[in-house]
Amino acid sequence: MTTAITSRARQGWLLIAGILMIATTLRVTFTGAAPLLDAIRGDYGLTTAQTGMLTTLPLLAFALISPLAAGVARRMGMERSLFAAMLIICLGIAIRSFPSPILLFSGTAIIGCGIALGNVLLPGIIKRDFSHQVARLTGAYSLTMGAAAALGSALIVPLAMTRAGWHGALLMLAVFPLLALLLWMPQLKNRQPASISASPVSQNRGIWRSALAWQLTLFLGINSLIYYVVIGWLPAILLSYGYSEVEAGSLHGLLQLATASPGILIPLILHRLRDPRGLAVIIALLCAISSAGFVLWPAESMLWTLMFGFGSGGTMILGLTFIGLRAGSAHQAAALSGMAQSVGYLLAACGPPLMGSIHDASGNWHIPLIACALLSVVMALSGALAGRERETVRK
Repeated sequence: MTTAITSRARQGWLLIAGILMIATTLRVTFTGAAPLLDAIRGDYGLTTAQTGMLTTLPLLAFALISPLAAGVARRMGMERSLFAAMLIICLGIAIRSFPSPILLFSGTAIIGCGIALGNVLLPGIIKRDFSHQVARLTGAYSLTMGAAAALGSALIVPLAMTRAGWHGALLMLAVFPLLALLLWMPQLKNRQPASISASPVSQNRGIWRSALAWQLTLFLGINSLIYYVVIGWLPAILLSYGYSEVEAGSLHGLLQLATASPGILIPLILHRLRDPRGLAVIIALLCAISSAGFVLWPAESMLWTLMFGFGSGGTMILGLTFIGLRAGSAHQAAALSGMAQSVGYLLAACGPPLMGSIHDASGNWHIPLIACALLSVVMALSGALAGRERETVRK
């Protein structure tokens, strides 16, 4: 009896460790290349627009692959699908590291496909195996993702300065998916069918017709849009306000750390709340206040950076938690996650170039930042509606 309990506890901790390592892989393999973009552009003679595609390609892959992830999981099982996602990321990292511009872009797109699959399925795994700890586990893996992004950004440049160069530094990121594969391998023999309360096809169609699903999609989607606008253009915004390159780079790293910090606090607060709608509104409005703050009081940019990071990170945690709470089954959670992330990342892919074009036309960052503030207000309203206690598709 005691041996059986100990074995189940070990399996549970191994599953959590696997989830957290997969979460680490999903973030660091995407953001880890960002500090090397100038070196890549210089070596290959790329234009600014071409270099920007290295950021946009994964977002487009997220948008295209996310709606397919639930169907893949239904055929292969969630465990095998997540294992396949890690293999795809490893393949993409290997291809991206070869000295060829074509392989650089091809590998980046492949990595995006693997990340999209993992992004969608992790909330489904948590819904299935930790249905009573959705907020806590979501916070833990969001914290892990943010910490991994900050660690990757800090280490990738020193690695690129070694004999391996930036090609070797990018290849070294394969350590993360390889570790995830090792930790996840025991789950392949524990394949469980997803809990499906109705026809998967009818559930998928019902998700796209659900008002609550669209409210949740807007909540997460707008957050993705403004996050990638700010994280993509923050150094340029700060430089335009007279900050040095060192100061702009430091605040950019601080933004990623601030995005990770709600992973500790939000689950603790959410656990004590009977109605999460007020928290969703407050967290989203932090993004609105900070976006306007950059325009009105640029001298306080450190405060606005911290506030925006906390608001955006908290919104992501709440949105992912709502997916687990509002879905009636693991399959429905994956379908809802796929819808929210598909629309969200499509918006995110369009946001940075659109805001950059507005900046070029107007000559400053005021209109893009005010637009982010107004969008954050819409996000707050969507969060108030998405936080209602009901399922997206009723059984």
